[in-house]
Amino acid sequence: MLLIRFLIISICVLYIIRSLMRYLIPALFQSVINKAQQQAQQQQNNYQRQQNRPDGAVKVDYIPEGSKKGKLPDTEGEFVDYEEVK
Repeated sequence: MLLIRFLIISICVLYIIRSLMRYLIPALFQSVINKAQQQAQQQQNNYQRQQNRPDGAVKVDYIPEGSKKGKLPDTEGEFVDYEEVK
């Protein structure tokens, strides 16, 4: 009698879990897909903003402190002259 009761309860629990998963898994995947779409759209918007810059525009993110215009610090290496060959 105890074994039959255990089997009936187990089957009912598995059936309930299966029924719940039928609704929960698609909802979970939908939220993941929506999040990925939002990230892709943000990347596309950022790319378009970068492409809309006028020609020759330069964006400088970092300027070292104490640097003087036109002069390179000694730690930057040395300049090598070159000839352009056509």
